[in-house]
Amino acid sequence: MFLQFLFISSAFLTIASAVAVLLTKNIMHSCVFLLASLIGVAGLYATLGADFVAVTQIMVYMGGVVILMLFAVMLTGGKDFISRAQNLLGLPASMGNRWTYGIGLIVGLVFLLTNIKLLMGITKSLPVKTITNEFPSTVNEIGHLLIKEHVLAFEISSVLLLGALVGAAIIARPRKQN
Repeated sequence: MFLQFLFISSAFLTIASAVAVLLTKNIMHSCVFLLASLIGVAGLYATLGADFVAVTQIMVYMGGVVILMLFAVMLTGGKDFISRAQNLLGLPASMGNRWTYGIGLIVGLVFLLTNIKLLMGITKSLPVKTITNEFPSTVNEIGHLLIKEHVLAFEISSVLLLGALVGAAIIARPRKQN
C-alpha cells in the first residue's frame, strides 16, 4: 500500500512538474518546477528498489538544479523577479499563495515518502528487523563495482564534470568592455 501511494504521488509530481517546466516563462519558476520533477523521479526510483540511484538523484541532480538557479540569476544580470502588480502597488514580495503552498505540500510529501522508503532499506540491514523491505540494498554492490571494476569510467566522468564546471565558470564571468 505504501509503495503504491509513493509511486502514484511520485508519478503525478513528475509529470505535472515537467509540464509546468514547459509552460512557464519565468526561468526561476522553471528551475523550481524542474527541482520538483527530479524529486518525483527520485521517488519513482525508490519504489523500484534502486535506493542508490534515488539518493544519487537527490544529491547530484537536485544539487545541480540549485547550481542552475544560481547560474540563471548570474547570467540574467541578477534582476529581482517582481511582478508588475507588486511593482505598481509598491507591495513587498509575498511568500506565496494557495497555489504555491499546494505545490510545496505535494513536493514535501513526495520527498518525505521517498526518504521513508530509503530509510526502510537502511533499517533492514540492522539486526532487529522491524520494517520489511521487498528489495535488497544495492549500495554495497554498486560501490564495489565503481571502485573495483569500473574505476576508469568513474575517473573519466569526474574529469568530464570538472571540465564542465570550468567551462561554466568561463561562460559566467563578466566580460571586459573596452
